Amino acid sequence: MKDYDNYFLPADNIEEAKDFYKNQLGLEVKFDFSDKGMVAFQVGNNEPAIIVNAMKNAQPAIWFTVEDVLQSYEELKQKGIQFISEPYEIMTGLSVEFTDPFGNRLGLTDYSKKPQLR
Repeated sequence: MKDYDNYFLPADNIEEAKDFYKNQLGLEVKFDFSDKGMVAFQVGNNEPAIIVNAMKNAQPAIWFTVEDVLQSYEELKQKGIQFISEPYEIMTGLSVEFTDPFGNRLGLTDYSKKPQLR
């Protein structure tokens, strides 16, 4: 794992979440995909963002960046990690999620669809 990617937090109401994180906490919007149920907020100069997620069944999650999701997926499966799904496509590359032994959701993502700027 190279770094943190993003921190996902569920929100029942995307407009209320935008108001809270932007207007009350004073965070800048990194990207706004309200039409898809997600808005990301920049925290200082950090690359990882807080992404509020209003999609159905959203759960809190921490994602990490890796060079290659498929390779990491296979390596972690060999170590006994139980994944929630098979790797899937997102706008920037591939992702996959799993839980730790305590039920916390974690994920891996790569940026295979865009140039590596990290």
